[in-house]
Amino acid sequence: MIDTSELIKKHIRTVPDWPQVGIQFRDITTLLQDPKIFRILMDVFLARYADQKLDLVAGMDARGFILGSVLAYELNIGFVPIRKKGKLPFATLEESYDLEYGSATVEIHTDACKAGDRVLLIDDLMATGGTMMAGKRLLERLGANIVEGAVIVDLPDLGGSKLIEESGLGLFKVCEFSGH
Repeated sequence: MIDTSELIKKHIRTVPDWPQVGIQFRDITTLLQDPKIFRILMDVFLARYADQKLDLVAGMDARGFILGSVLAYELNIGFVPIRKKGKLPFATLEESYDLEYGSATVEIHTDACKAGDRVLLIDDLMATGGTMMAGKRLLERLGANIVEGAVIVDLPDLGGSKLIEESGLGLFKVCEFSGH
C-alpha cells in the first residue's frame, strides 16, 4: 500500500529564507510538474469529496485556483475564485487578514454563490490560517455553508489548522511539515 501523504510530501520543494529570512517556503510547483503525482494528489481530493453533494469549490488566490478548478471539473460543479483585492471586475465583498509575514485583503464577487450553497474551500497550504479564515468569512457573508477546508500542506506549528478547527470548520490536509 502506498502512503500517499509521504509520496506527496516528497514532491514538495522547500525553499529556505523565502520570501524573507526565517521562512521555509513549501513550493508545490514541483508536485504540479509531475503528472503522475499531480493526478495522485487530485485523486486523493476526488476520493474525499466525490460523495459530499457539493455545489461549488472555492479556491484561494492563487494556488487554490489550480487545485479548486481541477477538482470542480472532476466533480462536475462550479468553481469560485477568491482573489487578491482589485482583481475581480464586478461588485465584491472584501476581507483583510494577517499573514505569517504581512497582511492582505481578498475579495469575492457578490454573486459568487447563493445562500445555502454547499461549498468546499481549498488552498495549497495552511500556515497561520488567515487566508482560509478570510475566505470562510466571505463565503459565510454570502450565506454559503462551507462543508470543509482542504489543503495539500499543513504547517501545524504556525497554528492555522488549530484556528480553523476552533472556528468550527473541519480541515482536510494531505500532509504536514513541522517547523516554520
